[in-house]
Amino acid sequence: MTLKELLYTNICAIVDDESSVVVTEEDTDGGVQLEVRVGKDDVGKVIGKKGRIANAIRTILKASGAKRSKKVMVNVFNKPADSE
Repeated sequence: MTLKELLYTNICAIVDDESSVVVTEEDTDGGVQLEVRVGKDDVGKVIGKKGRIANAIRTILKASGAKRSKKVMVNVFNKPADSE
């Protein structure tokens, strides 16, 4: 399972509208940058109180990336209204 698939699976388990989830992966010289875009109503669910859920997801992906000798960065964004 790739890092992108792992992130997508975790996010889909949290959100109500799975069709709005978009995960993009970009290789950088520092590692891998993953961006998650979810619907406006699901952003709070993905971030969680005080960012606890987002930090837990980052921890899982960083551990998986370390196993592959890659540095992983995860960012969560609100999906723009014009792309829905």
